Amino acid sequence: MANKMGLLAKKLGMTEYYLEDGTRVPVTVLHCGGNLVTGHRTPERDKYSAIQLAYEEVKPSRVSKPKLGQFTKLDRSPRRRIKEFRVGPEVLANHEVGSEIPVTIFTDGQIVDVTGTSKGKGFQGVIKRHGMKGEKRTHGNHESFRGGGSVGCRMTPGRVLPGKKMPGQMGNEKVTVQNLRIAKVLPEKGLILVRGAVPGGNNGYVEICQSVKLAIREQQKKKK
Repeated sequence: MANKMGLLAKKLGMTEYYLEDGTRVPVTVLHCGGNLVTGHRTPERDKYSAIQLAYEEVKPSRVSKPKLGQFTKLDRSPRRRIKEFRVGPEVLANHEVGSEIPVTIFTDGQIVDVTGTSKGKGFQGVIKRHGMKGEKRTHGNHESFRGGGSVGCRMTPGRVLPGKKMPGQMGNEKVTVQNLRIAKVLPEKGLILVRGAVPGGNNGYVEICQSVKLAIREQQKKKK
């Protein structure tokens, strides 16, 4: 899988942004300032290469003692969120442990992927959860109007196949929206404006990283 550098962020909400030609586009405001490098993972020691980031300052009483010791060793205030991003050794050399990564690692117009936890909708039926049509309301039908219909397979194989669309928990799961374009980067405020919507509600935590598909294409071009 392609290496991808990213940042931890908080979704502040949605607004509108005007492009240079006057076009108005919907954007999501992500706060990415204060990403602290708390560790390196190297192939020699850990068998893989990654950078560990921490985001959003929090009271020392809000973190566990092992994590508090990690931040005390760095002489930095503790952070709420910690996440690793798989990167190459050259990225580790450019970002030392204890330094903060600026939002300027992303540029205006860049294509990125955003990962977050979607809004929970609770237990829902097949119409809302999967967009099914429902059953007819005339010609003798009664008692069942929003059901999913038959789920069995007769004698062969005589069971409900795995993956069948059924009622159940909707939302509250990890979702990645790919190939979103950055409308504007505001370094002085630590904000990134991403065109379109991203998963989760306001004040929810997300991860913004380089587009995986574009990174894979670049690797394939280099091999050719």
